[in-house]
Amino acid sequence: MSTNEIIEEVTLLPAEERLRVVDVLLQSLNTPDPEIDERWADVAERRLEEIRSGSVSPIPGEEVFARIRERFGHE
Repeated sequence: MSTNEIIEEVTLLPAEERLRVVDVLLQSLNTPDPEIDERWADVAERRLEEIRSGSVSPIPGEEVFARIRERFGHE
């Protein structure tokens, strides 16, 4: 079966099944690395503790995106 035939078959699937195919393909390209996952978990835990202790204040997502649009000139 050629790549084009596979793509044609997949596009006929229901949306949920196509999403599953996409997820499997992306995972195959980006193999999880337990060491990196552990480092990200450490960072997330540290940041959560900083927020809980009050040493940093979170910024609402809307404000973050507004700053990005302002900085890069996009509407």
